[in-house]
Amino acid sequence: MMKTVRFLAISLTMSAVLALVLSGQEEGKHRGKESAFAELAKVPERYRLKENPLSHDSEAPAAGAVLFEEHCEECHGRGALGGRRAPNLRAPEVQAAEPGSLFYILSNGVVRKGMPVWSKLPDPQRWQLVSYIKSLGIAGGEGNPTRTNKP
Repeated sequence: MMKTVRFLAISLTMSAVLALVLSGQEEGKHRGKESAFAELAKVPERYRLKENPLSHDSEAPAAGAVLFEEHCEECHGRGALGGRRAPNLRAPEVQAAEPGSLFYILSNGVVRKGMPVWSKLPDPQRWQLVSYIKSLGIAGGEGNPTRTNKP
């Protein structure tokens, strides 16, 4: 009888520990997902207010798509739907971000999270990438790689 009680106590303790570990992992996943976009909120106002000088260039999203495939797809996945190393760029947080904020993130990276600095690309190419990213729309919505967000 004592062995059964001891076995039950150990089993319950192990179950409780396992539940805590798993809930911590789940919480970490959510925290990591939130923090993937947290950098957008930290962009200095002077950059957030910058407008994309290529916003009226109908060829900019296509040029940005080529650059994305060359420089970004490896981490952000095909169609920018996210990959093992980088978030989905069709997420509402990204699509709602100001173009200047995206330009800032591209220019300065988020090195501690694995996002490289792309300041070596000329400004017009970074703005083309912003044009492409903004043209994607939100995943699961109407967005697709060729759609632009024009009213």
